[in-house]
Amino acid sequence: MPSQNDLAKAFKALHKPGDPIILTNVWDAISAKAVAALPETKALATASYAIALAAGLEDPDLTLEVNIRGAAAVAKIAKAFNKPLTVDFQDGYGDRLEEGVKKVLEVGAVGINLEDLSRERDALYDVDEAVARVKTVLRVAAEAGVPDFVVNARTDALLAGHPVEEAIKRGKAYLEAGATTAFIWGGPERGGTTRVEVEKEAKELGGRLNVSLVRMRPGGLNVEELKEVGGVGVARISVGPQLMMRSVGAVAEEAGKILRGEGL
Repeated sequence: MPSQNDLAKAFKALHKPGDPIILTNVWDAISAKAVAALPETKALATASYAIALAAGLEDPDLTLEVNIRGAAAVAKIAKAFNKPLTVDFQDGYGDRLEEGVKKVLEVGAVGINLEDLSRERDALYDVDEAVARVKTVLRVAAEAGVPDFVVNARTDALLAGHPVEEAIKRGKAYLEAGATTAFIWGGPERGGTTRVEVEKEAKELGGRLNVSLVRMRPGGLNVEELKEVGGVGVARISVGPQLMMRSVGAVAEEAGKILRGEGL
């Protein structure tokens, strides 16, 4: 069996600009098993929004304990299929960051998604503090024997009303602090990130960029386009809670057929 850091190292190596790791985010053991069984799946990733909904909560109300409980269920599947696991860790839960990272490591994860929007303050951490938090995660992981721990550092600068240049500046700072990739979140409130923005982000960050693939509506960049965007492509593609959203629709459709007495 590979060690936890062997899995971390393997996961980190999958982040290649132009040949990205594709993560179809899951939220419980059932979804994790379905995804892990696919031969194309290289790693498992959770989506905090989906884990929150599965627990009867909204994303802002997801506690560290509930998030870890959801991650632990997925981690059992990751271990059974010998797949690296990365956990959507929201903003790191304020001053519980070190405690939380240790819990993430204890369940067997080899990476996290870390946001720079403090939920306690309802504001962005300043750049220096956000950089220090990335470094803290990596220090705690190294002390636990996982020096190749993968941080996907998300900035919500665009959602906070800043221009894409500020988001890129933050992304560069997080990469310099040791993050493997930066994730510039556009969010549904502003309609996501535009094609032009993604092209600029990929080029400025040398492809060390995570992009959320749009699957709920037409018109978004597809995987092949993201492999070439900005002339360098991206290193990581994820889908957030979109698998859950689509599966809920499928469940409702099938349940409706059963309730109406319809056959197959």
